[in-house]
Amino acid sequence: MVNTTAHSEARESHIAGTLVEAFKPLMEADPHGFRTKFRKMAADPFAFFRGSACLFYADMRDLTDQWANEQTSRVWIHGDLHAENFGTYMSSTGQLTFDINDFDEAYLGHFSWDLRRFTTSLALMCWQKALPEDAVRSLTRTYLSSYLDQVNHYDDAGQTDFALHLDNTSGSIHAVLLAARASRRTDLLDGMTVVENHERHFQDNGKTRRLEADEHAMVARAFDDYLGTIPSDKRSEREVFYHVKDIVGSTGFGIGSAGLPAYNVLIEGYNEALENDIIISMKQGNVAAPSRVVTDEQVASYFKHDGHRTVISQRALQVHTDTFLGYTTVDGVGFVVDELSPYKADLRWDNLTEPDEIEPVLVDLGRATAKVHCASDEDSDQDLVTFQTERAIMGVIEGRREEFIGDILEFSLEYAKTVRADHALFVDAFRENRIPGVPST
Repeated sequence: MVNTTAHSEARESHIAGTLVEAFKPLMEADPHGFRTKFRKMAADPFAFFRGSACLFYADMRDLTDQWANEQTSRVWIHGDLHAENFGTYMSSTGQLTFDINDFDEAYLGHFSWDLRRFTTSLALMCWQKALPEDAVRSLTRTYLSSYLDQVNHYDDAGQTDFALHLDNTSGSIHAVLLAARASRRTDLLDGMTVVENHERHFQDNGKTRRLEADEHAMVARAFDDYLGTIPSDKRSEREVFYHVKDIVGSTGFGIGSAGLPAYNVLIEGYNEALENDIIISMKQGNVAAPSRVVTDEQVASYFKHDGHRTVISQRALQVHTDTFLGYTTVDGVGFVVDELSPYKADLRWDNLTEPDEIEPVLVDLGRATAKVHCASDEDSDQDLVTFQTERAIMGVIEGRREEFIGDILEFSLEYAKTVRADHALFVDAFRENRIPGVPST
């Protein structure tokens, strides 16, 4: 007979140890922030899954992946692909685009890891919507089939400059794009800044802090250094552009960014009109969860720091990135720099409750996933992946399509059960102060 108590205690210890190993420096820097993060993770299994990518990859270390060979184990991956990491952005070509977002965990690894992580998140979300297993299986198959069809299309056509826009989407994704299109820069500015004496500056509130002179000067220098990391074809030559008007420390990032120092920089925009001011985010780069299990020294040494790694990865994975994307260092630590854009809107799943509502969304998400994998190869501006990803993926799956879909599908259903059990163990460990460094009260 299996000693279930001993097994649960061992798994709880593994969960706590993995979280501490991944986040110890940040826990020490901001224990209150991590208590808030853990409270959010405790809400439900999906929230726990979102916040524990490090645990997922610790488990991937021990998984035999039959779809990983010398090439398909060395693909640019998103690293934290789940159902809520999709939304809109304004591309450098001026088109509103629906795509995968949040590249904090992006790295090189097995292409199947992204698919396993997404389909697990889908299984968790469907379970919370009380959808029957047959429906979950059908929806998972829809996503994986769409992914493979798009990869195969790239392999046949040799063209990966695909994106989801207003003119080629419908339903829920089209609605997200329309909502983003209706957003106004002035609404974002009015929510975060005030105008006094004919000039705009950040509000003083619980989400910002004023900087002492030395820190302000350090961040201002870091911003100047960042400007040199914007590609020349995306940098504005207007004299007033990038003029710094105000800098504050900031908080309020998502569930995965607890403890990470961040700043907001208010700059002069396209002209001196106050309505055109732009808010730039500077956030400390995080150690990518896949990097803890990928031991390729060539990959690790390629990046100057985690801010650089995040930006290079995003440029590899996303076609026509935001014109403000870049990186810098603050006190020797890498930061990611990007615009806090009014045109970012996330895909919401609240009102998608029935399989026939969810299925068409998954068709587009499968295509979007294929696009990020296949755009990130020898045609992109990096030299870590020097082969055609779509050809490598099709090569390893050739003649085994149904086997591949079945493998990823069964994994996702089983791993979703593991996540639900892990969530319960995590909640108990957190409540009883069995996670070192983050007291529950």
